[in-house]
Amino acid sequence: MIVLDGKKTAIALKEEIKLTVDKRINDGKKIPHLAAVLVGNDGASLTYVGSKVRSCEQIGIKSTLIHLEDTISENELLQKITQLNNDDSLDGYIVQLPLPKHINEEKILLAIDPRKDVDGFHPSNFGRMALEMDSFIPATPYGIMELLKRYKIETSGKHCVVIGRSHIVGRPISILMSQKGPYGNATVTLAHSRTENIEVLTRSADIIVSALGIPEFLKADMVKEDVVIIDVGITRVPDTSHPKGYVIKGDVAYEEVARKAYAITPVPGGVGPMTIAMLLKNTLLACERRD
Repeated sequence: MIVLDGKKTAIALKEEIKLTVDKRINDGKKIPHLAAVLVGNDGASLTYVGSKVRSCEQIGIKSTLIHLEDTISENELLQKITQLNNDDSLDGYIVQLPLPKHINEEKILLAIDPRKDVDGFHPSNFGRMALEMDSFIPATPYGIMELLKRYKIETSGKHCVVIGRSHIVGRPISILMSQKGPYGNATVTLAHSRTENIEVLTRSADIIVSALGIPEFLKADMVKEDVVIIDVGITRVPDTSHPKGYVIKGDVAYEEVARKAYAITPVPGGVGPMTIAMLLKNTLLACERRD
């Protein structure tokens, strides 16, 4: 059984990006610059944005954290987005989700300049990705494809079941897995919370990408031998015996499913680290496209 080690792969990827950034500096070119907009003080968002900022520092990418109060109005946030769109020092920026309930997330994401949309959430980038044109691919699906590539997982002609239809993971990875290319050409079934008899689909799958958000949803009796498992789920499950008061669980019952799998991503340490690494790669791409 192969453990698809996202942490190890992300470190290697960051080192490659750092070499490119160092060369840009030596050649007198612009240093890539990423900004992160954080509204409010959500604990998970603070942790996630903090890790992005530290990753930028590690590889020589400039980073700016724009921390705004959760009382900011929608119009004030839109004004800030306009400022970032017009800031030539910035190559890309992200707006950390979720936003406060009084702010329309769709309106904010639509206001982002697609050329700086390194999260790949803007409809322009999503559409270009679907048409196999140059675009910013959402970081998590991008990271999944990179893991498959680096571990040389065969996908052509395989049956891939994607569980979850979010615009951030499920839908884009279903598109990417079915596209022409060395790590595409799969036959994809997109399942979700309303899919009946989902275990019939998962038992026939050669590859399963689970982004459902239900801890340990996928059990050993729901998969066949030698399946490839990509677990995108990450949920804090209360655990009084743990120093933090919780443990992190994926969508997959790891211990029992791993015994049947050909390859599997752990949680944590699988898809998560790859998401941040691919965000940095998108930032470098944004800078290169502006050269």
